Amino acid sequence: MVETFQKVADFALGSTAGDIPDTTLNAAALMLLDTLGITIGSGPMTAGTIAREAALALYGAGEDTLGARMLFDGRRVSVAGAAYAAATQTDNLDGHDGYNPTKGHIGVVVIPALAALAQTVSDFSGPEALAAVTIGYEVAGRAGISLHNTASDYHTSGAWNALGVVAVAARMRGLSPEQMRQAMGIAEYHGPRSQMMREIANPTMLHDGSGWGALVGISAAVLAEKGFTGAPAITIEADEVAPHWQDLGQFWQMEHQYVKPYPICRWAHAAIDATRALIRDHDLSHSDIASVQVNTFHESACLFQGMPDDTSKAQYSLPFAVATMMAYGRIGVKHITGAGLSDPLVASIIERISVAEDARHSKRFPTSRVADVSMTLNNGRVLNSGDVHARGGPEAPIDQSEVVDKFMEFATPSLGTSRAAAIRDAVLGLTDPTSKFSDLGALIYDAPKFG
Repeated sequence: MVETFQKVADFALGSTAGDIPDTTLNAAALMLLDTLGITIGSGPMTAGTIAREAALALYGAGEDTLGARMLFDGRRVSVAGAAYAAATQTDNLDGHDGYNPTKGHIGVVVIPALAALAQTVSDFSGPEALAAVTIGYEVAGRAGISLHNTASDYHTSGAWNALGVVAVAARMRGLSPEQMRQAMGIAEYHGPRSQMMREIANPTMLHDGSGWGALVGISAAVLAEKGFTGAPAITIEADEVAPHWQDLGQFWQMEHQYVKPYPICRWAHAAIDATRALIRDHDLSHSDIASVQVNTFHESACLFQGMPDDTSKAQYSLPFAVATMMAYGRIGVKHITGAGLSDPLVASIIERISVAEDARHSKRFPTSRVADVSMTLNNGRVLNSGDVHARGGPEAPIDQSEVVDKFMEFATPSLGTSRAAAIRDAVLGLTDPTSKFSDLGALIYDAPKFG
């Protein structure tokens, strides 16, 4: 319905930072920080390197006013190319935030879009930056729910998060409501309606399609700005999706995102956390455990089962993640790359892990990600975790200090402590009405000097 689009346009183009609750803007700052940490941590990885080189080769800026430096790289490409490179890079380290009802991810495109678009407009305040981030999340989240409730296939995030990018671009570049409507139609039409379970079955660098979501979203906004037209976006304007947009500006999805404690597919996190809790509560070592039975929801049980031979499979493998937690008590970049992929200890532990679908847990997906773990010890004792929610979301929240610590863990190896801390402080400082985005912008485009 046109009325629904008008509601979206009024929200995206007319809202001010003052219209958004302080708690929501604070959440936006944390999601911005968390996403940047994953962007930084993924910089040296092969997928990110290829994405940046491809952007340089394919997406140069022929128009100076639409050029942008790539995040933590410094080289100049088009604004769409810069967003594509950062989103693809971030998407290939599966540690970025997500939203349960959408079965996918938003910050992975919204933050790269903000950083790229900021270089094409005049400087703006910190609260305005957080308002733009919030608007991107709120629009993308509802577009995702609309798509999943009207399409038979389970599509990747790029199929719908492109519309959140359009909202951010339209706001920042001053598009009219009509231009924004055309851009939404273009982005939805060209968005990558790629099948998520196909990628789960064969993990690759495609991941969640978000690089293309970013590329399509910004390209659509630029096309509409120049006069290109597109059919109405049915995930906004179809009659059957109107209920999903009714609470826009009233219920703040931004405050209900989850943060991943580990750079592993979220579907594995409940099993990881159940394993982690049993080991910690009973002061166990991996050598004390004879076998592990994981009971989880269908999508989680479909994750890669063996010892992965590349980073993509490692991030989409439940037994590998559980085995790594058993071996080391944590999961970091080093465990899912390089020598971590041939770790003999982890390989030996995987042989003790079995995974099965449990209908109880499947019924609660996607609203919740729940699993339970049963451990049989060498002495014959059996320990049961009970039902465990994945940590980091509304059901089992983590506090701000853990999010900040995670950022520093991922950012410091490449940037060094001083620059990482400066970015941390600048992001958290964006809630100050006197702050400017340039306070952060000065820190996020130059290439790292370390790893």
